[in-house]
Amino acid sequence: MPTKSVSALTQRTSYGDYTNQQKKLINFLNKKMITNQGIYTNYSQQSYEESEARGHELLSESSGLWLQYLVYSHQYKQFRQFYKQTKKIFDQGEQFSYRYTPSKKKQFNVNATLDDLRIIKALQMYADLTKNQSYHKEAVQRFAKLQKNTMSEGKIASFYDIKAHKASTEGSLAYYDLATLKYFESSSTQNKKMYQKQLSVVKSGFLGDAFPLYASSYNWQAEDYSQADLNTSEALETVLHLAEIGKVKEVTLNWLKRQVDNNSLYNTYSVNGSVVSKGHSAGSYALAAEIFALNKNPRMYHKAMKLVWKYQIQDKSSPMYGAIGIERKKEAYSYNNLMALLAAQY
Repeated sequence: MPTKSVSALTQRTSYGDYTNQQKKLINFLNKKMITNQGIYTNYSQQSYEESEARGHELLSESSGLWLQYLVYSHQYKQFRQFYKQTKKIFDQGEQFSYRYTPSKKKQFNVNATLDDLRIIKALQMYADLTKNQSYHKEAVQRFAKLQKNTMSEGKIASFYDIKAHKASTEGSLAYYDLATLKYFESSSTQNKKMYQKQLSVVKSGFLGDAFPLYASSYNWQAEDYSQADLNTSEALETVLHLAEIGKVKEVTLNWLKRQVDNNSLYNTYSVNGSVVSKGHSAGSYALAAEIFALNKNPRMYHKAMKLVWKYQIQDKSSPMYGAIGIERKKEAYSYNNLMALLAAQY
């Protein structure tokens, strides 16, 4: 049982002061996105596709983010109720399914390791703030179960298939939630070594000073880093995890400052830094805001948050009033909305 401080899991500044925007956003989420089973992936109902979660499907990703918000906002009764529901919908014994399709009553066979770690982190935060030992035990047990299938010898797999009994051969660097791993792996010398190995894998994925982000994934069999294009939200998750343990590079922060200053934080980049997709995402700007907050830069935090709120729908007559989304497309994704809400807590 880890006994070290969880301050790294709950660190916050007092920069965020967005009561009005949050109130509208939470109202939208409660009325239009949150159900008694979970949180819709998108505001709009969309046809089912096997390859990706859409429309009114549910993701454990959304549940983990919402559980973290409930802890930060001290809504403890709602936290307990929502976690109970999360287990009912997603629990597969040793992990949480990454996706559930209500219309088909279908639970997918694989998890997403980061989503599990988010839920486990929320459980430990709740346990720490309420001094509840049963939730601490739940967090520790869930981590141990997850570790068994997706963290063999410190090698973090992106997912594990419970039917095929097989883990992925690659590990997404965004899935290395370093503060959470460090906390739960502090209980033994062997685990501490695993953590150092995990940290080393992330650090060695650095693409260089010219484009100071990190490769998207590491292949444990081929022992090399992916050359695939970077999804910016995932790339910034990696940077956020480094920022949470005080290991983010100055050159990375400077690059991120330039993108936010110029409103040019685009959705996709190649590994050499050229822009592949010029779209923007509120979720990416929310991640940038969190990174700046953790590095004690209130000016850049507020600048990034201003760009997040630019996506909030302000038309009071709209059924999407308060949402972070695109009204003409009837589009509001849970990830962008929940990331905005969490970033506002900093």
